[in-house]
Amino acid sequence: MEIDSIDRALIHALNIDGRAPFSRIAAALGLSDQTVARRYRRLRASFAVRVVGQTSPPRVGHVRWFVRIKCAPATAVPVASALARRADTYWVRLYSGGTEIGCVAQSRNAEDTDTFLLRQLPRTPRVNDVTAHSLLHVFFGGPAGHLGLVDSLPEEQAARLRPRIHPTDEVVTLAEADHRMLALLEQDGRAGFTELAEATGWSESTVRRRLEHLRDIGALFFDVDMDTRMLGFTCEAMMWMSVPPAEIADIGEALAGHPEVAFAGATTGTTNLVAAVVCRDVPAFYRYLTTKVASLKAINHIETVPVIRTVKRGATLVTS
Repeated sequence: MEIDSIDRALIHALNIDGRAPFSRIAAALGLSDQTVARRYRRLRASFAVRVVGQTSPPRVGHVRWFVRIKCAPATAVPVASALARRADTYWVRLYSGGTEIGCVAQSRNAEDTDTFLLRQLPRTPRVNDVTAHSLLHVFFGGPAGHLGLVDSLPEEQAARLRPRIHPTDEVVTLAEADHRMLALLEQDGRAGFTELAEATGWSESTVRRRLEHLRDIGALFFDVDMDTRMLGFTCEAMMWMSVPPAEIADIGEALAGHPEVAFAGATTGTTNLVAAVVCRDVPAFYRYLTTKVASLKAINHIETVPVIRTVKRGATLVTS
């Protein structure tokens, strides 16, 4: 399918506020409500774009891990597919050479972490090596960030859509009904309150209040999961970097300012910064590495890992 200027404007609007009513988006873009709704349904049906709800792990008492798994090329796809079917994994991808799998795992507590990292994966005979890096801080890719590749709206239009939230350091204890609501929002961030009420057993007014509270304090945010190839960006890669501890914050903030960066965070491990990068093609990635990244002199070591296949994008299985 082709992505035109109206689609790009809609994608940018959804990046700003994924749950904004279509009527508000239409007013900001100068379109009809019907056009906006029809365009979004078309994009979502093609798996090009979908709004998804995500939690900020520290705000809900969870721990997020970047897991790297090495295995034989012939077994990489079956192992990746098995990982993708788990409810606690996100962004399952095959890296360069097809001998490494990367995924994000989120655990609710220490027992979940122990079960996944120390008991289940090592018992899989096709896995040769596992490394796990705990996410310590997000510089880009959370509630305040959106992919710079889709900037198409002037500030005046963007300001009309920007949600008013008041992030805090409050840690929320989630009930089982919360988890059911969040599981549905992971698949459809624009799910209606009637549907969310059915999933939780709460009334629609209770669901609305709970969702708005979690969002207001920064525990829940809405992101746009998109197939960047539809926008003409064919090169994705992970960058694992080592920098002195005193430079982590500065380098992380610098990476967050690069339009090519879809995610940047500080982690534990021998590398303490990780970034997901999206470029138009391989030459563009080379230029990015040799200009913007090269200018960050505090980086002592960098490992670049091209993504060759995505098996699970966010919380959604990729079928093609």
